Amino acid sequence: MVRVKLVGAGGYGGIGLVELLLRHREASLAALVDVQGVGGRLSDMWPYLRGFCDQVIVAPDSAEARETAADVVFFATPDGVGQAAAPAEVAAGRRVIDYSGDFRFDSEALYREYATRISRDPVHKAPDLLRESVYGLTELHRDRVRKARVVGNPGCFAMSCICGLWPAVKHGVVEREGICCDCKTGVSGAGKKPAAGFHFPERYENANAYRLTGHQHVMEVERELGLLAGAEVRVTFTPQVVPMVRGILSTLYGRLPEGVTHRKVLEAYRDTFAGEPFLQVRDFGEAVGTGDVRGSNRVIVTVATDERTGVFRVISHIDNLVKGQAGSALQNMNAMFGLPETMGLDMAPQHP
Repeated sequence: MVRVKLVGAGGYGGIGLVELLLRHREASLAALVDVQGVGGRLSDMWPYLRGFCDQVIVAPDSAEARETAADVVFFATPDGVGQAAAPAEVAAGRRVIDYSGDFRFDSEALYREYATRISRDPVHKAPDLLRESVYGLTELHRDRVRKARVVGNPGCFAMSCICGLWPAVKHGVVEREGICCDCKTGVSGAGKKPAAGFHFPERYENANAYRLTGHQHVMEVERELGLLAGAEVRVTFTPQVVPMVRGILSTLYGRLPEGVTHRKVLEAYRDTFAGEPFLQVRDFGEAVGTGDVRGSNRVIVTVATDERTGVFRVISHIDNLVKGQAGSALQNMNAMFGLPETMGLDMAPQHP
């Protein structure tokens, strides 16, 4: 049985992981840690969990949090929290999975560039752990994830874009220059903290682009695609918020290389995703929407190239709170502890 300590239990990323662990046969919640709701039950904060998870929330600096017997610690927390706390957890023999950008880059130089882009302190607090950390897109880095002590979970947009473009870059069926990522996300991607821009009258029947330069997930996308291509890849990234709760739809464009047909692109995706339980490919004639992945760990990529204009185009669909967050984190945990990657994640999407 894998004993789980969850830091940041009260946020969307935390309760998303709780929901998944409740159906997991080989994992148990050893401690729920947060700075809010301390001393109360998680189900007091989130009444829908009453009778399912009535465990008491403990403070990060409490004896209960420090001394709990755990095998893995999930940090469902903002940037900066995990890198400060991870050294003590690893020293205690616990493995770490961090939701933030703290461990998505395995060198101080890359982290410095990332932190500077998002206006954070560029000096990492755990450089030794940073250097050994593994980027937690399980399907791409499975062997390294299995052995890792520290895993940096991908960002939700990054998950959508990398899964959507990985087969094309790997097989050379899209030109490396001129790739555009047009990404639409539900409001839950902003987390549970109230903000004026997410007030119902401001959000209902309203969609907008935001953070058109310096978005925190761009560097992940470019780095992973560059590793696959063996050369630098740059993307134009346009994130947008649309009036739905959850889900990401990313329309990914580029140029088709000379002689590349729709059939060749489709075959590249089918070949790359073969045997992957969470990755699916659809041809352009099959209707797909974010509802087809809601509440699941699936990625569905629709191949819809335009041979007439020479445009490469695919559409990637994920649930931002599952494959884009808690689901991929649990998939990483399963891989790290030698469990089937589908354990706790083999649920159908929610409909309608």
